[in-house]
Amino acid sequence: MSKGPMYLGRRGVLKAAAAIGLGIGGGQLLTARPAGAVAPLSGADTSYIIDCAGWSARPPSSPISTSSATDRIIVHQTEWPNTTDYSRDRAVALAQEIQNLHMDTNGWIDTGQHFTVSRGGYVLEGRHRSLEGLNGGGFQPVSAHAVGENTRAIGIENEGTYFTETPTQALLDSLVRLLTDVCTQYGLGAHRIFGHWDFNDTDCPGYAFYPLFPLLRLRTAQALAQDPASIPERTWPDPYSSSAGSIVVTVQYLLKAQGYQVKTDGSMSNSTLKAISAFQKAHGLAVSSNGTVTQPTWEALAAPLGPGAAGPSVLAAQSMLAHKGYGVTANGTYDAATVSAVADMQQLHGLPQTGALDTASWCATVGGIVAEEFSALGAT
Repeated sequence: MSKGPMYLGRRGVLKAAAAIGLGIGGGQLLTARPAGAVAPLSGADTSYIIDCAGWSARPPSSPISTSSATDRIIVHQTEWPNTTDYSRDRAVALAQEIQNLHMDTNGWIDTGQHFTVSRGGYVLEGRHRSLEGLNGGGFQPVSAHAVGENTRAIGIENEGTYFTETPTQALLDSLVRLLTDVCTQYGLGAHRIFGHWDFNDTDCPGYAFYPLFPLLRLRTAQALAQDPASIPERTWPDPYSSSAGSIVVTVQYLLKAQGYQVKTDGSMSNSTLKAISAFQKAHGLAVSSNGTVTQPTWEALAAPLGPGAAGPSVLAAQSMLAHKGYGVTANGTYDAATVSAVADMQQLHGLPQTGALDTASWCATVGGIVAEEFSALGAT
């Protein structure tokens, strides 16, 4: 899928988010879960989810395998047309279209994602046994929605294409309800909600949708009545040997800034994996066997930057900001456009708008989640 320009400025997206009821006090908050650190529960009311039988799904071509390693949620856009048919019939047809594409064209055994949300707000089971796994919280079907994440991430597709417009209110309300139930059933906090491009080489979930994620996470945390103390200061993405795209390019530029000779091609090549291991060893960090960029690794790599800086570290930030639609050119100089883009990104994530990259700002830039996004928890 080709990557197009970003038409909505980040401040414009914040205004759009407020208009569609995603801010504090906006939209309908769901039934609150018990306060405190999130723990797995059973018996959630998932009757609103249309199961595979309810949309006449084809049987999978092979048995569904399962995993008990669920520790995150990955949100997607289908890149289907932005229909104004919000009916249940359209939602059922969507689920069937996706399954046919995934089985007949992609050659997968079943629908790739676990759940689908239609523009009309209907929630449908995707891969068989996903609803069974959700209801018990003890397993997830091994899926096919994000390379390298299919044994540990619940995948949610959202009908539509969100490069220049945001999802419908009905879709967002239902997505929050589903996110809340997935978090509850699997014992996850709202700080475990990511986007597809945080791990893979893709333009999904879209330039206009992704900026809503901090508010989606906040709204989910409110619905969970999540204890603010349970939210880490920073939750970094953890790319590894199966990851690709902008997240890997950023890692590669940061490694180059440390003197390692790697190509900035977005591929976890052998040279990149060796450089990650060497960097971890040189800094007294646990050396990952599969190249995982752990939180301590990120925090050692991502040194503070500001106006006047130049070189590969600046390219690391600029390449990521440009990929996400900010108006910057990856020229290696921390120029005025970079300052403005970083300030917009900081505003989006509730960080001080300095225009300089400290550790928290680096985390938010590369797709991580910062505690500042949840500063309004408990506000009335």
